[in-house]
Amino acid sequence: MILISVVKIGTATPSVSDEVAKVELYIKNSGLKHTLHSAGTTIEGEWDQVTNLIGQLHQHLHEEGILRVQSDIRIGTRIDKSQSAQDKIDIVRVKMERGF
Repeated sequence: MILISVVKIGTATPSVSDEVAKVELYIKNSGLKHTLHSAGTTIEGEWDQVTNLIGQLHQHLHEEGILRVQSDIRIGTRIDKSQSAQDKIDIVRVKMERGF
């Protein structure tokens, strides 16, 4: 599972919504489970799938004419059990309701 924020650098406008939409469509077409947030996207999948997708996202934006792209990436792995991003959120909410 990764959390990624892709940023264009050195363009005429500070707005990134066009590029975010392009990236989100590309991720959607990858078939991997993902969730868009206000400052990034969580992508769920195997290591090779998500790391390959990062490179593809950069290449896609370069092909769209963006000369410089930077990504902030947080990668998490767990081998003792399968757990989705939603599972992690749900367990925290349950604990909050219970008062720990």
